[in-house]
Amino acid sequence: MNDEPSRYDRQADVPARFDPAWLDGCLHPVEGKDGRAAAYLSTPAVQNHAAFLERLPGGDLGLVWFGGTQEGVSDIGIWFSRLSAGSDRWTDAIAVSDDPTRSEQNPVLFSAPGGEVWLLYTAQSAGNQDTAEVRRRISTDGARTWGEAETLFPATEEGGIFIRQPLVVTRSGRWLLPVFHCVSRPGSAWDGGLDTSAVMISDDHGVHWREVAVPDSTGCVHMSIVERPDGSLHALFRSRRADAIHWSESFDDGETWTVPEATELPNNNSSLQHRTLADGRLIVVYNHSSRRDARGRRESLYDEIDEGGIRDVILPPSTDAAAAQTRLAPGEPFWGAPRAPLSVAVSSDGGRTFRVVGDLEQGDGYCLSNNSRDGVNREFSYPVLLPAPDGSVDVAYTYFRRAIKHVRLAATWVRADA
Repeated sequence: MNDEPSRYDRQADVPARFDPAWLDGCLHPVEGKDGRAAAYLSTPAVQNHAAFLERLPGGDLGLVWFGGTQEGVSDIGIWFSRLSAGSDRWTDAIAVSDDPTRSEQNPVLFSAPGGEVWLLYTAQSAGNQDTAEVRRRISTDGARTWGEAETLFPATEEGGIFIRQPLVVTRSGRWLLPVFHCVSRPGSAWDGGLDTSAVMISDDHGVHWREVAVPDSTGCVHMSIVERPDGSLHALFRSRRADAIHWSESFDDGETWTVPEATELPNNNSSLQHRTLADGRLIVVYNHSSRRDARGRRESLYDEIDEGGIRDVILPPSTDAAAAQTRLAPGEPFWGAPRAPLSVAVSSDGGRTFRVVGDLEQGDGYCLSNNSRDGVNREFSYPVLLPAPDGSVDVAYTYFRRAIKHVRLAATWVRADA
């Protein structure tokens, strides 16, 4: 853990709310926030989470996420919306997956160099991420219609396989897809503590794949990869231990990676993403919090569901702040650190150091429950980024697990002197 003073106390009493009247899908200037516009998107589902942004052929923006009753329940599926170039309103969300037996999660869009658009996502049985496989649908008409779903990477005897971050095409033409393996302890349900990261590599435009493991990456997941100007690769990781964002690099086009090390930025066992700005700097959006900010702890990510859906009796999480700070055993994850504030940082030295620019959201970030039906969850989480050539940046993220919020930051907001 780093010794930075906690920001949680500064956030704890900031009012944060959710109003269904906001859900019109239109970009509106944010009052009192120069250089920002925002839209709120939803589905007919109660819960909406894990957004992903991609620029589609022709210049439209595509946005996918998962929605349903609650993460891990079999009615969770993938939803898609489009923001046409020049428009300020997202289309109504449409369902693009339909397996009633599996929870379909963590969608990723990829605009392939040949013009196809790939939709990748995971599919698992209930809260058992060790059963997850990666599925794919392909569109040949700019994400207007989709081919049949197929399994790209199946689960194995060792566990499930998951995705979250963009598929990267390096300057050599190689395709890199970061994945992580969901491994459970013998006789125990999956809890995330033994998950490891790897990179799937294709040198023939996604026809064949081979795997390269990230060494000593236990607990480091959601690997976000960017290519630096010199051709080397930089990666950031979420930490299951809820301590700090970790980083790794590769100098041989992804064939080998250094052992992940902690950065100066905190992590709360929640997702983050980084990209390259038009001026060459790196930008990361993340929750500036960790387990040292926790006021309680939950048993696991899926402690409110079972094979049949929502549990009849749900045990409350621990709210003993002191107990939440106890030392973790090797391979032990931490769930429940606040998912707020949602912050932006930039790096001018290729990801070796970062400077915080500001917060997109502030609040208590309560995530000791995933309950969206009763408005219990108050997290701002799972941000994704899409820089534009004009220097502006589009960001999408989970808002209270009720909606997906899209924020457009003007180039002046991510200021050059930050």
